[in-house]
Amino acid sequence: MVDYGKVRSTVKPEAKVIDEYSVWINTDIQEIAVTYEGESHTEYEFNQTRYSKDEYISLIDDKNTQLEAQVTDTQLALVEVYEMML
Repeated sequence: MVDYGKVRSTVKPEAKVIDEYSVWINTDIQEIAVTYEGESHTEYEFNQTRYSKDEYISLIDDKNTQLEAQVTDTQLALVEVYEMML
């Protein structure tokens, strides 16, 4: 993972870009007005992180594991509520 921090662009970035080797994640995208030598134009400022495809797959797998655990906990809690209602 490489965290590039705040980045600026004159083109609005997509939230996620996948190329042949990497997955680029752009967050906190904000449109800003920039004045340079009396001329005003729009730029975009955002946080950019690059993951290798293997790193990104691992990240998604970890998130899925956490979500599965949360769903299981929720299902158990619902069973308990249902049993209390009976």
